[in-house]
Amino acid sequence: MKSLCSWLARGQRASDRRIPAPARPRPDRALAAAIGSDSIVLAFQPQFEVATGQIVGVEALSRWTGCGSPEELFARAGRANLAERLSRAVQRKALRTVGSWTGPLGKLRVAINLLAEDLARPGYGCWLLREIAAAGLSPERVTAEITEGSLVADRVGASAQLAQLRSAGVRIAVDDFGTGYTNLAYLTSLPLDTLKIDRSLIANIGGEERDRIVVRAMIGLARELGLQVVVEGVEDSAQLALLAGWGCDLYQGFLQSAPLREQELIRFVGIERAAA
Repeated sequence: MKSLCSWLARGQRASDRRIPAPARPRPDRALAAAIGSDSIVLAFQPQFEVATGQIVGVEALSRWTGCGSPEELFARAGRANLAERLSRAVQRKALRTVGSWTGPLGKLRVAINLLAEDLARPGYGCWLLREIAAAGLSPERVTAEITEGSLVADRVGASAQLAQLRSAGVRIAVDDFGTGYTNLAYLTSLPLDTLKIDRSLIANIGGEERDRIVVRAMIGLARELGLQVVVEGVEDSAQLALLAGWGCDLYQGFLQSAPLREQELIRFVGIERAAA
């Protein structure tokens, strides 16, 4: 027994040695300078009502010439320990941009994405509510989107921050639903208003019966829980027809519009209004 324990201990020590240490942050002067000089730009992904086809909101997405997508940008920021700083800068810019809109744009909702670093920071909820007020926005026009990765470190603490935001009127959405392993637990343990179904799950609903069953079941579950349903990545009218029949509330995707810069969005909403 003693020799066995010694052997196991040696194996454990060897295993421990094989676990890589957390990577040290790598300085990224170009990205730090871009954040500091407000060079990160925004694109807005329109969101439409399934029943009417009307644009009712936008999701704010970050853009920078050094990266091809928001995911790539935030991955780069994470390697440089700049993710939280970037996230706050993007959120502030999105809120203040939307807060300046008038006319038809003045009624649109805005969805902003939250990171794990945001929710792990004590006082984040108070900070975000102050930023919403400073932008001249009603909290009811703001949706805070979270992913599974945003809650891994401290679900209890994150839930408390989200509850604070929700009690002030901010809507809470769980993003990329169906792509992780603990999403079902979110539906009963978090203060949620909206479920966003990931684009990867609807890509083949026009041709694959199993895909249709899964998405239809997700929408049905959300409806039973009293949650609004938003579907990402809608690219053709056949997908939209199926989603409408299953009770989806909102959708976004290339069927109606790609992400738009602010001036493009202003023109788009003007054209939509003229055509109504």
